Amino acid sequence: MRIAFSKLCVVRPALTTRLLAGLALAGAFLLGPAPRAEAQPTAALPAMSLSAVTTGPARPIAAWAEFCERYPGECAVDRTEAASVTLTPALWQTINAVNRRINRSVEAVTDGDHWRAADRWDLAEDGRGDCEDFQLLKRRLLVEAGLPRRAMRMTVVIDEKGEGHAVLTIITNRGDLVLDNKTNAVLPWRQTGYTFVKRESQEAVGWMALGRDASPLTAANR
Repeated sequence: MRIAFSKLCVVRPALTTRLLAGLALAGAFLLGPAPRAEAQPTAALPAMSLSAVTTGPARPIAAWAEFCERYPGECAVDRTEAASVTLTPALWQTINAVNRRINRSVEAVTDGDHWRAADRWDLAEDGRGDCEDFQLLKRRLLVEAGLPRRAMRMTVVIDEKGEGHAVLTIITNRGDLVLDNKTNAVLPWRQTGYTFVKRESQEAVGWMALGRDASPLTAANR
């Protein structure tokens, strides 16, 4: 069954009216002290879980291909990089901090309102974006923090409302973990409640299916 989505994100209210001035502020997310209330227990690593299994090539999102033309470095696959992250308490805290801070700081807005386009993938450089833009910015910040891009794959899912949505999967030694703009919790993929459709390949510039014969043709609005 093929599913064609007119959107890949669900509208959610902005978590703050403060916008990012651009990626020049990105270092502040990682270098600045985290608020005391956001501190994570250093021993609270996620439980071991199974990783998702890819089942073959999948059709890319059209707006992703356009994004890759504008930002080829964000889509390039370096096969000399590690394909999985070994979690440490410090790294786990960094992943959680980036997820929370981008969720809090980026204003959720549809591509129609933002770009006057049905679907556009971008890096939320102006502090506004929809679901894939949140995740792409998180990945850039985590790459700057030292994580291998190859272990962080943009992923298409069907959400709890039966609608398309984009999340970021981090492939780790403790299983596949999901960063999402709908929640500040970084969850094992099986605990999200989503149906996983496809994600970026770790071997080449392209996409791999995750056990469902569906190929959304467009990406998120919010």
